[in-house]
Amino acid sequence: MTQIPSSRHSAFQVVTGLFSVPKAMRIGVGPTIAAVILVAIVLAAVLAPYYVPYDPLEMNAMARLKPPSDDFLLGTDPYGRDIFSRVVTGGRVSLLIGVGAAVVSVAVGLLIGLVAGYFRLADSIIMRIMDSLMAIPAILLAIALVALNGPSVTSVIIAITVPEVPRVVRLVRSVVLTAREEPYVEAAIALGSSMPKVLLQHLMPNTFAPLIVQGTYICASAILIEAILSFLGAGVSTEIPTWGNIMAEGRSYFQIKPGLIFWPGLMLSLCILAINLLGDTARDILDPRMKKREV
Repeated sequence: MTQIPSSRHSAFQVVTGLFSVPKAMRIGVGPTIAAVILVAIVLAAVLAPYYVPYDPLEMNAMARLKPPSDDFLLGTDPYGRDIFSRVVTGGRVSLLIGVGAAVVSVAVGLLIGLVAGYFRLADSIIMRIMDSLMAIPAILLAIALVALNGPSVTSVIIAITVPEVPRVVRLVRSVVLTAREEPYVEAAIALGSSMPKVLLQHLMPNTFAPLIVQGTYICASAILIEAILSFLGAGVSTEIPTWGNIMAEGRSYFQIKPGLIFWPGLMLSLCILAINLLGDTARDILDPRMKKREV
């Protein structure tokens, strides 16, 4: 008589198997905390209009520089505006500029990098232009572009994008120069594949992994540069609450009201730190060389 194997632990194994995460997808405690912080900041900024207690632009002369209380969670600024409402709402513009600059930089840099890496004649011309842009300090170039176009969210995104594009171009170009020597690319060219097909179907997919990582770094850098520009008075209009604008307005009152700089600075630091940690984690997951070191 055949004996039926014991299934005492089968139910437990099935349940744990449903919630188990493959080893390749485990990111560790630090990146998990960073992801939670970033998601919390994004949700708090996006949903701000639905829960902030006060209009971030509304002034109240009778409530100037109030300490934290039940009415004002983080106190008020020199114009009687609620600091909590302004810090949370300011994250919307700062995140918009960071994501917008990252997307535009990656898109433009990808197109130019593909052309530079595939066409040898265009390579020398394009890369000399990129080298010229990289020779100018990013902050100075951004200040000049904002001064030229006027203070607005669009101007700041453009001002941050221009210095970042050359870095993306160099990254894409290096990937394309390596990939175009692969046998499958040479075979596609020998079989008569058109140039757009070779670029889009065979070369561009190789750039996705490094571009995802580079995009996270650009996003974090853009948020920081926006804060620097706003703090220097060369960013978006002072009427628009951003983390940089809030800190710029509070620097004159730092000794008597340090929260004017501390709270937006804390949100800025947490956001940039979380994005950079997730970028490092994405690099470790997407880079095959990092996987070889772990083995």
